[in-house]
Amino acid sequence: MKPFWKVVFGGCFGALLAFVLINLIIFGLIGSAISSMGSKDSQPVVPKGAILKVDLSQAIAEQGKESFSFDILAGPNMGTSTSLLDAIHAVETASTDPQIKFIYLKADALGMGISSAEEFRAALAKARANGKPVVAYSQSYSNGTYYLASVADKVILNAYGDCKVGGMSSQLMYYKDLIDHLGIDIQLIRHGKYKSAGEPYIKSEMSKENKEQYEKLLGTIWGVMADAIADSRDFTVEQLNEWIDNLEISSAEIAKEKGLVDELWFDDQVRDYFCTLSGVKEPKDLKYVSLKDYAAAKVKPNLRAKDKIAVIYADGEIVMDDSEGTIGNNFAKEIAKVRNDETVKAVVFRVNSPGGSVQAAAAIEREIALLKESKPVVASYGAYAASGGYWISCGTDKIYSDKTTLTGSIGVFGLIPSFGKALKKNVHLNVFEVSTHKHGAMADGMFPLDPEEEVVMQDQIEHIYTDFVTRVADGRGMTFDAVDEIAQGRVWAGGDAIGIGLVDELGGLTDAIAYAATLAGLEKYRLVEYPAVEPMYNRLMASMNEQGTDQDIKTPTDALQKAAGWMIGLDGPEIVSRMPYIDIILK
Repeated sequence: MKPFWKVVFGGCFGALLAFVLINLIIFGLIGSAISSMGSKDSQPVVPKGAILKVDLSQAIAEQGKESFSFDILAGPNMGTSTSLLDAIHAVETASTDPQIKFIYLKADALGMGISSAEEFRAALAKARANGKPVVAYSQSYSNGTYYLASVADKVILNAYGDCKVGGMSSQLMYYKDLIDHLGIDIQLIRHGKYKSAGEPYIKSEMSKENKEQYEKLLGTIWGVMADAIADSRDFTVEQLNEWIDNLEISSAEIAKEKGLVDELWFDDQVRDYFCTLSGVKEPKDLKYVSLKDYAAAKVKPNLRAKDKIAVIYADGEIVMDDSEGTIGNNFAKEIAKVRNDETVKAVVFRVNSPGGSVQAAAAIEREIALLKESKPVVASYGAYAASGGYWISCGTDKIYSDKTTLTGSIGVFGLIPSFGKALKKNVHLNVFEVSTHKHGAMADGMFPLDPEEEVVMQDQIEHIYTDFVTRVADGRGMTFDAVDEIAQGRVWAGGDAIGIGLVDELGGLTDAIAYAATLAGLEKYRLVEYPAVEPMYNRLMASMNEQGTDQDIKTPTDALQKAAGWMIGLDGPEIVSRMPYIDIILK
C-alpha cells in the first residue's frame, strides 16, 4: 500500500505546489504590469504640429482609474480611463494651443455614456468656435458616435461604412414568470405609481405608467441629440426623424447625399487629407498625441493657488457597506474631511447615482447639510441623480444638470422576497417556523408578510416618502404638494426637470465649478478630488480578500437566495430609494 499513498501524497503535494507557483506567476505578472505602468514617463511630450487624437472607444469616466484584466494567453493587461473633467480640460487647452494642428475624432465606438457625451460635445463645439479644426472619421457610425462626430467641421465615413443613426430605444427585463416558475414569492410595497424599480419582480409586462415615463424620457433624450445634430448639419430635426422612420439612411452614399457626412473615403485618403491639414508630405510624418497623454502633459493643477475647490464624486449605488463602484460607509467621512479643510473654499458635489439605501442616503445628506453651513456647495449631475441620488443633493445651493441626466424618481419601495415555497418545490425542503412571538419571523426570507405585517411595512414606506418629499420641498423652496405632484417615483430627463423646479440650470461639471468659484469669490484656485482613487494594486488586493473571505453561503436557503440574487439582482428584504438602471441603447 505504501506506493499507493506515495502516489496520493505526491499528487496532492504536486497540485499544491502547482497552485502556489501559478499564483506567484500571476501576482508577479500583475506586479510587473503595474510597475511598468508606473515607470512610464509621467510627462508625455507633445510634439510641435501634433494632431490631438481622440479615440472615442477609450473610456471616459467620472474619475479616471486604472483597470486590470488577465488573459491566460495574452497575459496581464493594464488599462486606464480618463476622467471627464480631464478630457474636457484637455480639449479646452488644445483649442488655443498652437502645438495642436487639429482635433481628430476616431469615432468607431463609444466609451462614455450619453450625459458625458453631452458635456464632451460641448467642449468640442467650443474648440471649433475658437478656430481649432475638428475632423471626425469612422468605419461605421452609431447613434452615440455620430452624435459626437456631427459637431466636427468635416465628418468622414469609410466608403463602405454604415451610418446607423436610428433613434433611441430601451430594454427592461421582467422576471415575474421566472420567479413564479421557481416558486419564489415577491411582495412589493411602494409609494409612487411611477416607482418602477421593483415592478419587474411582480409583473410580466410593463405598466401603463412606466411605459409613459419611458416614452417621455427617451423622447427628451433623443430630442437633445437630434437638435444638436441638426444644428451642426444642413438639415432639420423633422427631416432626420423622417429618414429614420422610413429607413432611408441605408448606405454610405445616401448618408452623404442627405448631408449626414461630408466625404466617403478609405483610410489612405483620410491620411492624405491629414497631411494637407498638417502641412507635411507623407503620412509617416504625421504626429499624433492621444487625449490621455495630452491631458497628462497639459492639464495641471495650479499648485501656486492656496485656495481649493473640492469636487466630491458620488458615483455609483448608495449602499451601507463599502465596495468598489458604490457609495458606501466611508463616503460621509470623506465629506466631513472636506468640511474640516479650511483651504477648501467651495465644493462641487458631482452626483452620478441611481440611489439605493435610505439609511446611507440620509447619512450623506446630513453631512452635505453640515458642509453647506461652512462653504458653498453646488451640485452637478451626471448620467443619474435619481431617488437617493437626488435625496443627497436636493439641498445644495444650486443644481446643474445635463439635458440627458435622469433625475427625480422621488419615491420609496420595499421588496420582500420569500423562498419557503421555492425550497419545497426545487429542493424538497420543508420549512417550519417556531417563534416566541406572533411576528418573530417577519421578513426572514422564508414566508410572505401577513396582512398586519404589510400594514407596518406600508406605514414605513409612507413615512419615508413623506420625509423625502419634505426634504426636497425644503431644499428646493417648493411646497409639499408641488413636489408630491411631480414625485410619485417618476424619473425625469434633465431637459424636463428644469421646467418643474428639480434643477436650477442646464450645464456640465465645468459650469458648476465656475459657479462655485463665483460663490466663493475665487479667481485663482486649484481643484482637488474626493474620494481619492485607490491605486489599482490596492483595489485588486481588497477585491481578492473579499472574495477569499466570503462565507455567506452556509445553508441551502442561503444558496437559493444567492442564486435568485444572481438571476434577478435581488439579495433579500430591502427598503430603498432607487431607480432602475435604464438601459438606453445608444451605441
